[in-house]
Amino acid sequence: MSAGRAGDGPPDAGSPVAGAESRALRDVIYEQLRDEILSGQVSPRERLTEPKLSKVFAVSRTPVREALARLLADGIVERTDYGYAVVAPSLADLRDLYELRVTLELRGIARAIENPEVRHDHVLLREELQRWLPLRDHPPEPAAAFVMLDEQFHITLSRASGNAQLTAALVGVNQKLRVVRRHDYVEAERVTTTVAEHIEILELVLEHRLDEALRALHRHVGESLEVVMQRATVAMTRMTLAS
Repeated sequence: MSAGRAGDGPPDAGSPVAGAESRALRDVIYEQLRDEILSGQVSPRERLTEPKLSKVFAVSRTPVREALARLLADGIVERTDYGYAVVAPSLADLRDLYELRVTLELRGIARAIENPEVRHDHVLLREELQRWLPLRDHPPEPAAAFVMLDEQFHITLSRASGNAQLTAALVGVNQKLRVVRRHDYVEAERVTTTVAEHIEILELVLEHRLDEALRALHRHVGESLEVVMQRATVAMTRMTLAS
């Protein structure tokens, strides 16, 4: 964990809570822990205890306890015999979450097909396209961080369809899947294929070829749930080995 330097006294300049001023310590600790967990910096096997975290953040146990309570309510951590740990979904949970993700992803375009009055925000889509076009000729190296770029694409595509609640639900599902999906981009071919498919989907929606865009998106997120589950199983194995 990279939260900060341990210590028993007040936070120094190197502490993440230094300079928090009017912001409650519990909020600062909650936000940093949440960001580190969701970005995969905290292993599912790492023990999160009040004494340990109070030393890491150089604060008393009270704000740490309150931050952990919020993470517990968010479903990001769970109670264990020794304190708390990052929630790692089971394969059964992953199957349900992936199925929900596919439903949410496709609905953004499907609603525009069903209702001619629903129009995608082309400004958002063009901006997103400009982020991906350079990656076609110069794809990034395979890395766990690529999952954040992938999520940005899917969230932008959903947001452009105009249903904020649909997008919020997709954000929540992606957060739960991220601990596994960050291990999905360890091969160059996987990255280049994803870049090409993102560009194709964006261009089809911008050209208002929505039926084709829906089919392309369906292929992209996984026509066969079994294929997705095979990929998730491999990702979970990688996650376990990395831990």
